Amino acid sequence: MAQQATPQENDAEKAVRDYQTVQEQLRSATLQFDQLQVQKAELAKAKDEVSGSSGKVYITMGGVIVETTKDKALADIKDKSELADVRIGSLTKQLNDLRAKEKQLGEKLTQLYKQSQGPS
Repeated sequence: MAQQATPQENDAEKAVRDYQTVQEQLRSATLQFDQLQVQKAELAKAKDEVSGSSGKVYITMGGVIVETTKDKALADIKDKSELADVRIGSLTKQLNDLRAKEKQLGEKLTQLYKQSQGPS
């Protein structure tokens, strides 16, 4: 006959699962954040290149390279950069929230572990 888990064991198992979920979310959000930082750097480099160009300007659209004006290319770069900034801001908030939750769950796990060890 299987033993029933105590409420404390159930709390610990749930806390561990929650902690692991938050860690995975943190990894995913950090990866997205890093990718956006790289994209921002690439956009800054593209802006410098387009701004300094005096010849024809080309952009890629759906895998096809097309000629465009310098102003349109700069406007496109600006739009993409602003979108990346918004996403970076959103991810920064999400990362801060996840870090706080991870800390809270870590403290809960520590407390549950100490309780399971009984009085010293």
